[in-house]
Amino acid sequence: MFDNAQQIFQSIVLHAHLPYVRHPEYPKFFEENWLFEAISECYLPLIEILHKLDNDSISGKITFTLTPTLTSMLQDKILVSRYSQKLSELVKLSAKEAQKKRKDDSLKRVTSFYHNHFCRLQKLFDETYNQNIINEFIKLRDSGRIEIIGCSATHALLALTNNKNVIKSQIETGVNSYIETFGSKPRGIWIPECAYTPLISEVIIENGVEYSIIDSHGILHGTPMPKYSVFAPIKDKNGLILFGRDPESSKQVWSSETGYPGDYNYREFYRDLGWDAKIEDIQEYLVSPEIRHDLGLKYFKISGKANLDEKEIYNPEVAIKIANEHGKHFVISRIKQGQRLFNECNSKIHLMSPYDAELFGHWWFEGPIFIESVLRNANNSKLTLLSPSDYIDKRRELQTIDVSISSWGNNGYFETWLNGSNDWIYQELRTAEEKMQILCNKFKTSPTSPEIKFALNQCAREILLAQSSDWSFILTTGTTTEYATKRVKDHMDNFNTIYDMIRNNNVDIIFISELFEKNNIFPNIDYSVFC
Repeated sequence: MFDNAQQIFQSIVLHAHLPYVRHPEYPKFFEENWLFEAISECYLPLIEILHKLDNDSISGKITFTLTPTLTSMLQDKILVSRYSQKLSELVKLSAKEAQKKRKDDSLKRVTSFYHNHFCRLQKLFDETYNQNIINEFIKLRDSGRIEIIGCSATHALLALTNNKNVIKSQIETGVNSYIETFGSKPRGIWIPECAYTPLISEVIIENGVEYSIIDSHGILHGTPMPKYSVFAPIKDKNGLILFGRDPESSKQVWSSETGYPGDYNYREFYRDLGWDAKIEDIQEYLVSPEIRHDLGLKYFKISGKANLDEKEIYNPEVAIKIANEHGKHFVISRIKQGQRLFNECNSKIHLMSPYDAELFGHWWFEGPIFIESVLRNANNSKLTLLSPSDYIDKRRELQTIDVSISSWGNNGYFETWLNGSNDWIYQELRTAEEKMQILCNKFKTSPTSPEIKFALNQCAREILLAQSSDWSFILTTGTTTEYATKRVKDHMDNFNTIYDMIRNNNVDIIFISELFEKNNIFPNIDYSVFC
């Protein structure tokens, strides 16, 4: 139970997720860079910092969601090999750049920084971590530095269906994947896009998971009114413990206008060597020799509201100093916030602060330094950083309320993932899900041949992959829309082809085997998860 009435409790949750992008049929594939960039800029730096905090005996725990699509890619031999090769290319490119700019007083510092940076990452990944990032997360979990929670299979927006079997297939597959990866059942699970409905909650409870996280208004619009607002977890009618996002700590990091990442001295994300250099100087490092894209060497800082071609040179030392100052400011702000709320609520305060993990390092290059600073400054202070599970173990009496349907994202009610740009996806998904139910009804009790079962299992994979909320999100934002559209249509075409094979009792094992080689996530899935 609680010891110090003046102590403020906070859970920082980093939601690490990427869609399943794996294309062994090509020697290089542009969208695989999403994973490679996240490893270099987010996962490796965060792991390195967390190990350093362990070595320095700094207290405090943070929480990670590691989604099944991400953990599958991080363990895939093809993708791991390609990432290692990518690092080698970045070491080579940064060495060339450092040599080329060695007499340029304005750029020699930043180019030298990048070469040292990529050399360190290469040594970490290939030698220190033996190319096994998942194992490093497990070590950090076992040391008590982090908690790892689960997610649904492919990050589907489950709030848009009232088909319990569809929700069950995503949640159960996600929990099973977590058990296979981490050796135990998760206590918590991330509901994709924080999109809550009572039916999702019911399925989560049936899978033996204790808690989840939703956006503020899901609790604030609940009935009866939550006694402690979002500053204490509640239970819903199914018994699922829910933490509501704290708006104040979220805004301090997320806000594009007042949040820390907008500091003018931080690295400018949108100015990259891949666009600045002569094409002939970088061709060998591009996915395609004629198509420019970011390479990860960004030489300029935000520099206020200046146009991209007017940005000033980035100074890593200055940026690191500011990130440390921002971490200290964040801790002081949380203590002041907690003390103010304690006086208003006359109760122990818990602040839930969930963020996309990729913000810390990818979008905000200095983000991992900020996380380290937060943990160091919170050490032995009035702010205790702990996991949601740790807090649940301390606070056993929770208010039960009827929680409101909700999500995070624009306007807070699924609008980002359901609008005129992407509504066609759900029509195709509902049709495929109905067909999957037909197959389940036919083969649920009837004996099946190994060939039929193999085909049914691939049907399950194709639907799960098509359900990813990433595809509808991409169509809303207008980035790589051709790829997102193709992914949904390809998975639906694959499903429908196999469905017809099964119905006609004419299964093409070679075709399905090739699909499995390409889309080999969830190797142990059983189609009955949809039944």
